[in-house]
Amino acid sequence: MAYTTINKSTDYFNTNLYTGNSGELAITGVGFQPDFWWGKKRSAAGSHVLANAVSGANKFLYTDANLAETTYNEAVKSFDSDGVTIGTAGDINGNGLDFVSWNWKAGTTGSGNTTGSGDSKAYSYSVNTTPGFSIIKYIGNGTTNHTIPHHLGVSPEWILVKDLDAATNWQMYHVSLGNTYTTEINIQNAPFQSSSRWSNTTPSSTVVTLGNGNNTNNNNTNYIMFAFAAKTGYSKFGSYTGNGNTDGTFVYTGFKPAFIMARKSSSTGNLVLVDTKRDGYNGANDTLSANTTDAESGGNRFDILSNGFKARSTSSYSNSSGDTFIYMAFAAAPLVGTNNIPCTAR
Repeated sequence: MAYTTINKSTDYFNTNLYTGNSGELAITGVGFQPDFWWGKKRSAAGSHVLANAVSGANKFLYTDANLAETTYNEAVKSFDSDGVTIGTAGDINGNGLDFVSWNWKAGTTGSGNTTGSGDSKAYSYSVNTTPGFSIIKYIGNGTTNHTIPHHLGVSPEWILVKDLDAATNWQMYHVSLGNTYTTEINIQNAPFQSSSRWSNTTPSSTVVTLGNGNNTNNNNTNYIMFAFAAKTGYSKFGSYTGNGNTDGTFVYTGFKPAFIMARKSSSTGNLVLVDTKRDGYNGANDTLSANTTDAESGGNRFDILSNGFKARSTSSYSNSSGDTFIYMAFAAAPLVGTNNIPCTAR
């Protein structure tokens, strides 16, 4: 059995559903201030809108496009103690439409200077070592082996980086792919080898090492980095092999997932997003795709179980036979926490 020191996973990650009103709207019920907020329209097409407390209010990025960070006063207007306040932006607040937001808590803020090769550059951050999550805003220096402190104290296993100043693709590091591969999440292309992203170097317990590529380390360019470390009973980052059958592959996580992100790593595919709030029962776990503007789909990709998830679709995006898929998962409840309370299946 998997034990965890995090008894209440919703102190650090939570999914929140809301209905838009086309005006200023305070979204509450998250349970904490979300330092990383990801919103998406469910009932119609619309872009994924990502905001974070390090960049600050009124700034956002899309995962379905490679656009630079946008400043807009009607997006996320403030990060509040129990959620966020949003403005009239249609992608996150159309009148009468259904939306979902995924929320992560960091919290402790600071600043410093980057390390490694080349010129040292300023960076700022927000970190929470308990759930293993940090947000780092840094400036590139264009030099191989530029190192970015992440303040987690352990090696991160899932990293997202986006150039804030220009239209360049999102870069994702995943522990199952290793340090020679990157994945560009805003498009369908397969993971590919490149030393210019992570300099063929596995993140350490203190820093993420970068190559000299424009997507992660262009000189004097601003970037945002989201870094996640695995925490037993709360988060897991791994891979599985599809079998092309509705009686699909079972993936053990050691907890009941509240949120799953998965994509094919052996060829092209969408980045699939599933959570337990939008439907609440197996057989109808609607999906969204991070790289498209599509409304949610009724195709059931995964059953959510007490100790992991099981593929239930023959879709090439989640369970094609013989293909490898990478995933990230966050817990709805620990399998067995320090209070010895087990979670239950749906």
